[in-house]
Amino acid sequence: MRLKSRGNYWVRGTIRSIYLLSLIISAGVNSARVVAQPETEQSLVAQHWVDSELQPSTLSRDEQLRELQWFINSSLPYQGMEIRVVSERILTHWYEANVLAKAFYELTGIKVVHELTGEDDVIQKLSAQIQTNQNLYDAYINDSDLIGTHFRSEQVVALSDFMANEGQAVTLPTLDLQDFMGIKFTTAPDGKLYQLPDQQFVNLYWYRHDWFSNVAYQRQFLAKYGYALGVPQNWQAYEDIADFFTNDIKEIDGKRVYGHMDYAKTDPSLGWRMSDAWLSMAGVGDVGLPNGLPVDEWGIRVENCRPVGASVSRGGALNGPAAVYAIDKFVSWLNLYAPPESSSLNFTQAGEWPGKGVIAQQIFWYTAFVADLTDPSLAVMNEDGTPKWRVAPSPVGKYWQKGMKSGYQDTGAWTLLKNTPLKRQQAAWLYAQFVVSKTVSLKKTLVGLTPIRHSDIQSDVMTKKAPYLGGLVEFYRSNAREVWTPTGTNVPDYPGLSRFWWQYISKVVEGTLSSQQALDQFATAVDKHLDMLSKRSSHPCAPKLNDKQPAQFWLQQNGSPKPVNLDEPKGKTLPFEEAINAWY
Repeated sequence: MRLKSRGNYWVRGTIRSIYLLSLIISAGVNSARVVAQPETEQSLVAQHWVDSELQPSTLSRDEQLRELQWFINSSLPYQGMEIRVVSERILTHWYEANVLAKAFYELTGIKVVHELTGEDDVIQKLSAQIQTNQNLYDAYINDSDLIGTHFRSEQVVALSDFMANEGQAVTLPTLDLQDFMGIKFTTAPDGKLYQLPDQQFVNLYWYRHDWFSNVAYQRQFLAKYGYALGVPQNWQAYEDIADFFTNDIKEIDGKRVYGHMDYAKTDPSLGWRMSDAWLSMAGVGDVGLPNGLPVDEWGIRVENCRPVGASVSRGGALNGPAAVYAIDKFVSWLNLYAPPESSSLNFTQAGEWPGKGVIAQQIFWYTAFVADLTDPSLAVMNEDGTPKWRVAPSPVGKYWQKGMKSGYQDTGAWTLLKNTPLKRQQAAWLYAQFVVSKTVSLKKTLVGLTPIRHSDIQSDVMTKKAPYLGGLVEFYRSNAREVWTPTGTNVPDYPGLSRFWWQYISKVVEGTLSSQQALDQFATAVDKHLDMLSKRSSHPCAPKLNDKQPAQFWLQQNGSPKPVNLDEPKGKTLPFEEAINAWY
């Protein structure tokens, strides 16, 4: 066995020598620099990756090489280790798993098995590791929606503490936490950082800019509704536009067109559609950022960081008038203005529909699909590579007030669990930092279009790319990125509570319950779950239910839950340029 192992090492060494020789030859104009001063094997590897793959970057080439040298030096105690990490299946993570993990291994000698799976499965795996106390994975990229769960569970490593103590020697000096746009989303009420942002995408209004610019359509819309066809600012305008394209225009270039797109298959992704964050757009929660306080967009009320109820009888808003209005609109628009197939589609299937060229608008659309929707072969692209579509701020419902969150932003972030052995935590932390480092992040942004750093989004590279991304760059350069936010810290058990969304909303879609009936049952189920958590946890921010009061008691108070609003505002739109400016 030992002789066989030596043989394997000799073969590997020979292959490595040939590989390094190829790097020297491929260095081209940089070969003089290699000859001028002795290079280590790893520094040659670093030069290869910087020159062949990790461009562009906001760092200079020398700064990139210094950053990679830090990874080379800091990884020495972990060479030969194999670590396992897991994330959801999006293009950004595919790039990490198939390109960046290889680069990291060649630089550090740490092999990374980066598994890609469904979002639900990531959460299940994370929960299984906590419950079984088995080290299934060494790090997870999971949504910051779990921040309220993580800091209350006491099972997740507080990265603030880790970086100052056990992880200090393996924390990148140039990590620059303040450069991350989503850092406040991964910081808990205790002031500690629990997750490191890896990718971000946002739900924005999507529409066919070319159709909206059609003079004949503009005249026809103005004559019927009395205001201009443009980016809708409220739900009434969105509804008018949906009706206009579905029932008045009906057909463009020989194809049946629809004024609205959504999905509603009885499936966990229906839950994401609601929690990400349909009720916030309607105006269910309170004023406050990044999430309403004391009542958030899930309709959960907190008092002194303790969740006290979701039902109106306990001061919550999950079954209040604004929430009923939100679900009624969702089902009505789906049935009246979307393609007939919509009710049987899930998140992934529905994501393909805008590219078919038959959808006029979608009230909110995940920008994780931007990379897919810029495929030159699609009917929604111009010959010069610019899109026929745009993204803009989503319209808001009649219960929404200025100062509330306006929509949802996903922040997938690195998370370490306490039951992972320290050495494995440290090795995984090195990999996590590598894939978000300034050496890597701009190139990764161009691949997956899920930007995380201020420096990347403000770069000249993104300025040149902006016309080809339909408004995505403008969004992230505006203050709007602060009011499109993930699920907040009011939600104390995201894995346990998120499953309720699709189970109850599907009953409304299927017609077995009214919106009010389903939300009453939903709110009761959430309250029961909060009560169960209160009995299990002694954490100072654990739930503690309010006593029940007549609903009218809470509806007469200021803020959320809000009483019935019978006003039907007139539709309001803005030109794209003004809608964009509203973000600043």
